[in-house]
Amino acid sequence: MVLTRCADIEERPLELVDIRRPEPKDNEVLLKVLACGVCHTELDEIEGRLKPSKLPIVLGHEIVGEIVEKGPGAKSLDIGQRVGVTWLNSSCGQCRFCKSGRENLCIRAKWTGLDVDGGYAEFTVAPESFAYPIPANFSDAEAAPLLCAGVIGYRAIRLANIEDGDVIGLYGFGASAHIVIQVLRHKYPESKVFVFTRSGEHRELARQLGAEWAGPSTPCGRSGQWGPEDEPPGRLNKVIDFTPMGETIKRALEASEKGATVVINAIRKTTAVPELDYAEHLWHEREIKSVANVTAQDA
Repeated sequence: MVLTRCADIEERPLELVDIRRPEPKDNEVLLKVLACGVCHTELDEIEGRLKPSKLPIVLGHEIVGEIVEKGPGAKSLDIGQRVGVTWLNSSCGQCRFCKSGRENLCIRAKWTGLDVDGGYAEFTVAPESFAYPIPANFSDAEAAPLLCAGVIGYRAIRLANIEDGDVIGLYGFGASAHIVIQVLRHKYPESKVFVFTRSGEHRELARQLGAEWAGPSTPCGRSGQWGPEDEPPGRLNKVIDFTPMGETIKRALEASEKGATVVINAIRKTTAVPELDYAEHLWHEREIKSVANVTAQDA
């Protein structure tokens, strides 16, 4: 599937065409694509909110593939091995970010399906250092979404510096958050997880996956007061915000304890972050971080 122009999805700008099979260059591997997930970022690219650096381009950055050929110098992976490729396609390897394991901040980083062709094709190529062996206990379909929603959620957990026993708030409960809560319940069994989401269906799923509490992020009803079952039962030590709304950051800070960390797990916000009051929202060593996708270590 090739994106030839940016346009509303209803205009069908993706085209099914025949393209030349790519050849692996130095330190690259050629993959036969077994599965490739769909991310909301693809819709942003298709409709032009996130513009690809070239057109036409093959989208898709949650790639599971089998290595069928290796380029010169590729030695660490084997023919027939099943690997995954994420949004981060490559980095320069020489800057201070790359040397400190933060390749996602490299100014010369390239992104799968944005700068280089991705996985909506029968074959694709990737640098072997950014292709990750996939354990046999994951099917292709199970592994694909973990290469974006999963690993970016894992990075958000790392940036939050969670300690077992922290009260953790998750704002929004979509593709990444429902994976994150399972990791949190496994890694931090003494922690309580509160999930803030508007959807009743999502709240029920959150409870099934181990949330101590699930409810709205703001009071419901005309009174502007919390209902008896809607008010969160405590303040938050760590927060991960998965929503596209800027207002959520302010709400999360208002619900947080002194010394809290709020991590924003979003490539962009569709609404502006409201003005913050220093004394109310940031004082007492509260901090805000953003996730800039993933590193090789995360994957």
